[in-house]
Amino acid sequence: MKLILLGAPGAGKGTQAENISREYHIPQISTGNILRGEVKAGTELGLRVKDILAAGQLVPEEIVIEMVKKRLAEPDCANGYILDGFPRNIAQADALATFAQIDAVLVITVPDEKIVARMSGRRTCPTCGATFHVESNPPKKEGVCDLCGAALTIRADDREEVVRDRLRVYHEQTEPLIAYYTERGLVRTVEGQDKLEDTTRLTMQALRG
Repeated sequence: MKLILLGAPGAGKGTQAENISREYHIPQISTGNILRGEVKAGTELGLRVKDILAAGQLVPEEIVIEMVKKRLAEPDCANGYILDGFPRNIAQADALATFAQIDAVLVITVPDEKIVARMSGRRTCPTCGATFHVESNPPKKEGVCDLCGAALTIRADDREEVVRDRLRVYHEQTEPLIAYYTERGLVRTVEGQDKLEDTTRLTMQALRG
């Protein structure tokens, strides 16, 4: 199965990608992981990207597309893969269509306000890495890690203004892909649930359907 996963940041795509990867024995492919892998391996592509990242610039689309094309040609992708984080816009989708035949596009939908509450309520321990949530999984003592007693922090990515900005970018740039792939009869939609296991069950049903 050659699958694209779409959904707003915080919708739970990464977790479902891991579940699908285990269930179908296909690799989860994210552009971030590809970039890091190329840099670590010291490839020609990786060296070009390393300089761009070091300068604090965005990696040009043509390089990202080239990297995805190269990754999908590797042997572990022969029986399928899950694309998480690519394509991000119509131009990337058009490019993908020139070298890959997608079987399905799974869209995980979660209302914006629920995503904001979910992400801005997260608290992380900088010492031991434990994570909590002010509503669904609060620490025993407010602001203090249950495991090691360190002060909990809010990750920069989880601050409400950052979350809302990421959602705005998603709606402007990536959400149009839903209509793009609906026209091609590929979209399967899953409504994200409060309980992770419920979302997973619906995800597997949608893929089997």
